[in-house]
Amino acid sequence: MEYVEPVVGIAKCLGTPVCKYLQYHRKMNDYVRKFKRMRDELNCKMEDIELQLKAELLRPLGNIPKKGVENWLKDAKEMITEAQDVENKVRNGRYLCRAWNEKLVDEKTREMKEFLDKAPNASEGLAMDGPSGGLPLPTSELVGEEAAKKEIWACLMQKEVKKIGVWGMGGVGKTTIMKHIHNDLLKEQRFKIVIWVTISKEFNVMKVQDNIASALEAKEYLDKEEDKLRRAAILSEMLKKAGKHVLILDDVWDEVSLEEVGIPEPSDSNGCKLVLTTRSELVCKYMGCTVIKVRPLSAQQALTLFLSKVGPNIVQNQTIMPTLKLVVKECAGLPLTIVVVAGTLKGEEDPLIWKNALRELKERIEKVEGVEAKVIERLKFSFDHLKDEKVKSCFLHCALYPEDFGIEKDELIECWIDEGFIDDMGTRQEMNDKGQVILKKLEDNCLLENVSSERVKMHDAVRDMALSITRMSPRYMIQAGLQLEELPEKKQWSPDIEKVSLMYNSISEISLDVLPTKCQLLTTLLLQHNPIKKIPYSFFINMPCLCVLNLSYTEIESLPNSISELKNLTTLLLRGCSTFRDLPCLSMLQELKKLDLCGTKIEEVPEGMDMLIKVRYLDLGVHTLKEIPAGLLPKLVHLQHLSFEVDNEKTSLKAVEIEPLKKLECFTGRFEDINELNKFISSMQQSKKNLIKYSLQVGSVILGGVRDKRVTIGGVENWKGELIMHPIEIQELNIVKCDYLRSLADDNSSFKNAVDLRVWRIWVCEGIECVVSLSSFASSSAHPFQSLEELDLRNLPKLSALIMKYEGIGSATTSTSAPSATFSHLKRIEVWSCSSMKTLLPHWLLPNLQNLEEILVVTCRQLVEILGAATSEFEEKGSDALIKFHLPKLRKLELWGLRNLKSICSKSGVMVCDSLELIDVTSCDKLKRIHPFVPLVGNGQPFAYAPPSLTIRSWKEWWESLEWDDHPNFKNVLQPVWKEKRSIFYVGEEKDERAGGKEVGAGGG
Repeated sequence: MEYVEPVVGIAKCLGTPVCKYLQYHRKMNDYVRKFKRMRDELNCKMEDIELQLKAELLRPLGNIPKKGVENWLKDAKEMITEAQDVENKVRNGRYLCRAWNEKLVDEKTREMKEFLDKAPNASEGLAMDGPSGGLPLPTSELVGEEAAKKEIWACLMQKEVKKIGVWGMGGVGKTTIMKHIHNDLLKEQRFKIVIWVTISKEFNVMKVQDNIASALEAKEYLDKEEDKLRRAAILSEMLKKAGKHVLILDDVWDEVSLEEVGIPEPSDSNGCKLVLTTRSELVCKYMGCTVIKVRPLSAQQALTLFLSKVGPNIVQNQTIMPTLKLVVKECAGLPLTIVVVAGTLKGEEDPLIWKNALRELKERIEKVEGVEAKVIERLKFSFDHLKDEKVKSCFLHCALYPEDFGIEKDELIECWIDEGFIDDMGTRQEMNDKGQVILKKLEDNCLLENVSSERVKMHDAVRDMALSITRMSPRYMIQAGLQLEELPEKKQWSPDIEKVSLMYNSISEISLDVLPTKCQLLTTLLLQHNPIKKIPYSFFINMPCLCVLNLSYTEIESLPNSISELKNLTTLLLRGCSTFRDLPCLSMLQELKKLDLCGTKIEEVPEGMDMLIKVRYLDLGVHTLKEIPAGLLPKLVHLQHLSFEVDNEKTSLKAVEIEPLKKLECFTGRFEDINELNKFISSMQQSKKNLIKYSLQVGSVILGGVRDKRVTIGGVENWKGELIMHPIEIQELNIVKCDYLRSLADDNSSFKNAVDLRVWRIWVCEGIECVVSLSSFASSSAHPFQSLEELDLRNLPKLSALIMKYEGIGSATTSTSAPSATFSHLKRIEVWSCSSMKTLLPHWLLPNLQNLEEILVVTCRQLVEILGAATSEFEEKGSDALIKFHLPKLRKLELWGLRNLKSICSKSGVMVCDSLELIDVTSCDKLKRIHPFVPLVGNGQPFAYAPPSLTIRSWKEWWESLEWDDHPNFKNVLQPVWKEKRSIFYVGEEKDERAGGKEVGAGGG
């Protein structure tokens, strides 16, 4: 039998051409070396992706891995296991089977290489948002509603109470109270998740289902299902899997069938709670709720709230106080009317104005019957006191959005400009500033709520007031967000209607049977966010005065030729119409000022575009656009906003086409090369014209940005960095895949003058050896990067230092000093996969980094220490002397996958970081000790001290492996602040569970 195996091996080998057999036989060692190198490379790549994925999974919102990433990691493990089997066969194979085994090695090597080429791209992110316990809601201070809040909270804590109905009149504070309770529930963590869903007056089952699924961050599971019953079944399973939760349904107007929606009935077994707010006590009773009424404020509580909103000068004015108290009384204890009326009279010190306000309020309330009508009249008092008619128009425009809709501030101001509510003041910046002033006026008067820094919304009672005004004059037809499936009936399109809003509905077809009659006065038609596929020719014939037409995010493929009949059209919006391909000739639209085609599929610039000399806003962010006709842009001399798709090489621009646009303020576009970029910037500087917002791109690699003024240079071959000009006010600079760069700033570089630069990203540049190279700091008067706040370095294999001193050709040393302003405002450093760096921040650079708040370092394989001191410093101070590393504002230090990291700071070093909140360590196996801390003020005993807010987070194995021989009592100090790291992701053989979804870490990607 011992001869059988070799004979079989020879037989198998003979099946292979003899020359190939000999090649395998002769080059066995070469094949095995390539095989092992490829296997190790695959293993390293897998570990890098696992570590980077871990970083992303520990973000505040509880991310989950992308499916493709999970699958790749799973396949990678299997492939490495298969490779081990092949290696075992080779090791144990007989001499006569060498060729056969080496054939296996060669094939497996090729297979691993092909698989490695398909590895997930970490720069695009490896994870996506996953379910979380919920986010805190913005809210205002409670005044006088504490009793109701305590009663609701007590019911939530009682096991026998399953459903709670909170009712009261509009504006009494139901929603505000529940927002506070929602946020308190998140803090208490007694429930796994807290879900907030606004129902509103026009109840729609599918919309409520979508909103709940969105809160669970699982809406995609409902998107493909149209049957309400099946959707309810899916949603019910989602909620059951979500575990013990509180579901808050805000602003319920009628009984809601929980079964129809798919909400499991709260019970002892599931521990869930349902809370609803409503204006009707009957709704609470119909739904079997424990009823809690929110009552108006007492006279004293109402006065306290009013005085807190009306301004300190009024509080101190005793002459006004008697009238003021009577005004407060007319507000009937409703927090909403109190803050709105107080906002209207804020700062008014004339007693006559107060007396007139009191008389007016009384008259308004007396002339109507019914509680809701009286609320509207009180609110209308504030509207009528807006002195400027255009400000009133701006306010009423907000009612065109759906109820409880969060309106983006920038979008709202753009709409006001489109409508002509803001005077044509010359520049777009001036118009935007005017819009901001109006927005603040409406917020100060509490007619709009400030939801966040980006959004505002209307309280539903305030919107009711606005709608009551629009039913009279001017006439609006507002049916937004009602899930309509067709246009309103003909009889609703009265001849005197001026504005129509049908946005955010489900209208897919415009039927000839319901086309509106002649609408002579119609100026605004809002149809955005409807699945409209086609518009009949006759649709626009009956709208001769139409000025603003918004068809954004519809499914239309083309517009009828009748669009040319709209001679008064000033604004045409088709943004996000991903199926739109054909636009008729526009030459007749001589009044057109704004055209937005971003995200459409047009291939040619619309015919007649060169005739639209009044156009001020043009967005051609279209990936499919084949070219920009030469000579077109110089004809559009009034352009203030111009945008092109930077990912489309066919629309690369030449500076000569842009130079004539003297009024340009906002510009997004790609230039053919660095030379064209330089020409454009030079012409801009010579004309002393500064863009208020720009995104300039050169090269084939695109990288998104966060700042208003940014330049991206990506994938430019043969560029060494020294020829670029840049706008003086550049705030963000992105450099990606520019392999010829060695450094990015030296004494002769224009980069050193980037005094406003805030964000700097350098990704995947093979040749970068340092970020800043200066031949002589002593003689340099420049302070490069004095305003820089974020420095993001990724995949720079030759990077060895942030700052390096070049003393001659081929000679480089790390510098020992830096200009005091360099990096002086730096807040965050992020370093990924920079494999040549051994020390991140040298001790001599730390005086410049006194504003540094966050450090994140991931998979830098050669990194030995984070904070380093030169040998000479130890020699000067003696080997036993303490070297203090001062970073007074440092809050986060996160270290991931640093296999050779031995210390956070150099031997005998202590850290002075009183603000430190987090040290996060993952897969840093050689890091065996945490350095002592010294208090910022006073000497103290460094070995028994920890920053007051510090948390140390790590895997349990690493914490238990730490060595405390030098300072054993230091472990006792740090033990209470250590938290075991947990995640929701399986990595290798590790199995970790997230503790309540609250473990947080900063990731990159």
